[in-house]
Amino acid sequence: MKKAPAKKAQASGGVQPLYGDAYKLKKGEEYMNPNQVAHFRNILNMWKDDLMQEVDRTVHHMQDEAANFPDPNDRASQETEFALELRARDRERKLIKKIDESIDMLSNDEYGYCEICGVEIGVRRLEARPTANLCIDCKTLDEIREKQMG
Repeated sequence: MKKAPAKKAQASGGVQPLYGDAYKLKKGEEYMNPNQVAHFRNILNMWKDDLMQEVDRTVHHMQDEAANFPDPNDRASQETEFALELRARDRERKLIKKIDESIDMLSNDEYGYCEICGVEIGVRRLEARPTANLCIDCKTLDEIREKQMG
């Protein structure tokens, strides 16, 4: 029986980034050097562009599909569909705001460092979650506190 080839993402240390290839870390490389900054700026901009295109598609879809159905069930179904789309776009709007904040942090040399303890968040974690602003330890503690409070 043949073995399946190893997945590229596992070989690179975990998760495949949202866009493009995983950054190839070089031994002794400085954290958040110009190459890494460019890599993450590219990921963030591509992600934002995709979200903005989705917003445009939703607007056009809602304009094109808006109809005054005489049947109350059809009208209710359309309103439900539109409400779900608007909720998804609202979440994406908040995500776009976080992406913009991350792009600003890149410009200010603050990207990639934990907002609580200041430690490096790490290239692989940022590739998995480009808007991450907490290291894994602070995020874990934050989630534990959230569970205890809620």
